[in-house]
Amino acid sequence: MSANYPTLFSPMQLRHKTLKNRVVFGPHTVNMSDNGLPGDRHFGYYRERARGGAGMIVVEPSPAHRTGVLIRGNFLAESDEVIPHFRRITDECHDHGTVMLHQIYHIGGHGDQDNSWEPYWSPSGFPSMHDPWGTHAMTDAEVEEMIEAFVEAARRDKEAGFDGVDIFAGYNCLVDQFWSPLTNRRDDKWGGSLENRMRFSVELLERMRKMAGEDFIIGLTVSGAEPTRAGLSLEDKQEILSILDEKGLIDYVSCGTGSYLHDFSKIVPSFHFDMKLGQSDAAAYKAVLKHAKVTAEARIKTPENAEDILSSGGADMVSIVRGQIADPHWANKASSDRRADIRPCISCNQVCIGRRFRDYYASCLVNPSVSREHEWDGDIPPPAAKPKEILVVGGGPAGMEAARAAAERGHRVRLVEKQAELGGQFRLAAGQPERGEINQLLTWYQAQLEKHQVRVELRQEITAEQIAESGADAVILASGSTPDRSGFQRSLMHNDSLPGADQDNVCTVHDVLDGSVIPGNNVLLIDDIDGWWPASGTALHLARQRHMVTIVTASEKAAAKLDLSLTGDTTRARFVQMGVEVLLATSVEKWEGNTATLLNLYTGDRDRREFDSLVLACTNRPDTMLSDALSEAPMPIHTLGDAMAPRTAHMAIYEARKLALAL
Repeated sequence: MSANYPTLFSPMQLRHKTLKNRVVFGPHTVNMSDNGLPGDRHFGYYRERARGGAGMIVVEPSPAHRTGVLIRGNFLAESDEVIPHFRRITDECHDHGTVMLHQIYHIGGHGDQDNSWEPYWSPSGFPSMHDPWGTHAMTDAEVEEMIEAFVEAARRDKEAGFDGVDIFAGYNCLVDQFWSPLTNRRDDKWGGSLENRMRFSVELLERMRKMAGEDFIIGLTVSGAEPTRAGLSLEDKQEILSILDEKGLIDYVSCGTGSYLHDFSKIVPSFHFDMKLGQSDAAAYKAVLKHAKVTAEARIKTPENAEDILSSGGADMVSIVRGQIADPHWANKASSDRRADIRPCISCNQVCIGRRFRDYYASCLVNPSVSREHEWDGDIPPPAAKPKEILVVGGGPAGMEAARAAAERGHRVRLVEKQAELGGQFRLAAGQPERGEINQLLTWYQAQLEKHQVRVELRQEITAEQIAESGADAVILASGSTPDRSGFQRSLMHNDSLPGADQDNVCTVHDVLDGSVIPGNNVLLIDDIDGWWPASGTALHLARQRHMVTIVTASEKAAAKLDLSLTGDTTRARFVQMGVEVLLATSVEKWEGNTATLLNLYTGDRDRREFDSLVLACTNRPDTMLSDALSEAPMPIHTLGDAMAPRTAHMAIYEARKLALAL
């Protein structure tokens, strides 16, 4: 038991199993399947969290029924073929003392016909909230078929070695679509009164218990009040769960946030939302449940968050998903009072849910071992066969990760950074509104570099000659990129630069964020990066500083690029709240004095407007000065991250880890 987190690391009985701690790696879709089967990626992914000390893992959901297939990477529905593949995972994770569950779900009316090739089955045939299409109101026979499909899915899980199942009953998916009078308008035994609306879940759980026997955990994933008028209130949900609890049908309830009806971005809440977001709903359920345990979810990142919730009696367990994605050894580090060693999640959503929304397997911005655990044998790199002298030039994300990972392997590492602080342009991003969690990652890097005895030299600009004469066995160039000050816009790519971009009243978002330039009161910001954070975040930064801000973008939607990370809608809401104007499908044709000529890309019409300053958010240019000068250096030269091509932090960190493993 941890001295600092005694409740979090105390054991707990959950039906027939004893959890070694209260840390749950909750269900989430990582889209790693091989033709519908859990393969090596899944095996490595869950094994590493079991190695890392999680008390319970709930494996990503399988659709109970063919009509519930939601994504290309879903596990096979209604097929026993999955059983031996899941058995490989459960056997391995059991060896590490982890209780293993599997989620079973059906999205109901919010399906995806292009993945399922089936109509969306729902209680009453209401329109889908996933797309513009209608749904199929299930017949009585189809309701019975669906219940049996859930039971059969649980039977497969039992045969696959799972200790129980988690039934998806949250976010207005099929189970709670039957509960809700908004989505259940039936007039037969499956609708109308509360008893009838609960019949689907009661029948499902009773039959599942009869099939599985007593030594099998059955839990529910639920959410709070439906965020729409006439929807189920929190009190309604309390009543429903109390009835299921009194009947002895559930062993635990895991409480998330958000809904398909509205507030979708709260399902995987970003840094735009408060910490411990789901705490109050979980506590409300805990207050009325006499037998079932309660798991709190949503923005519970740190051991302190978790201990506070548990010690106050607001829940029995905590689901730490993104925290254990970022650091699979979260539990072991916290339990051994190595809190400072936990690599922090920054709640950016860019490479976990963001990649999944693009139909790729999930990974992590701060931890590139995610999805590669089977290739890299987890998250802890092996010792180097022969330690080397490594020189790293540049202290941004690529340089910090390369230095950290190489030193962790036993190499002797020197890192040279010309600025006064580490972090590069990532540190500038931390200064944007609500993005301060990036600073937690930078603090972690600084502590890890010190722990692994990396010699860090700040305020040092090293030359190509000094590098060539350094005596290093290998050199890593992570010198990053520089802002493009030309004003080039993709929509006007026949122009190499924006006329007037060289004026004194023109600057870049980098100038704004590092404080070297304070724009005038009325600012025009060119967004040539589709609303990505350098543009949208800087616009909010300026608005918070009481500047009047107008964004001009060729895109047809404000902050469009942020939708994949579930931060687009919340950013657009902040634009409205803070008075940020967005001109869509528009480019700046020229900048003369204080006058911008704005070109409507639909009509070709031009408008002239006055502003005090022009701020450029354009794609950076790589800093190749050193790599060009070192083409004939006496040692291997490796160029990483933006110095190779300006991209995102996750690519810089990935390339750095990959190289460090190869050194």
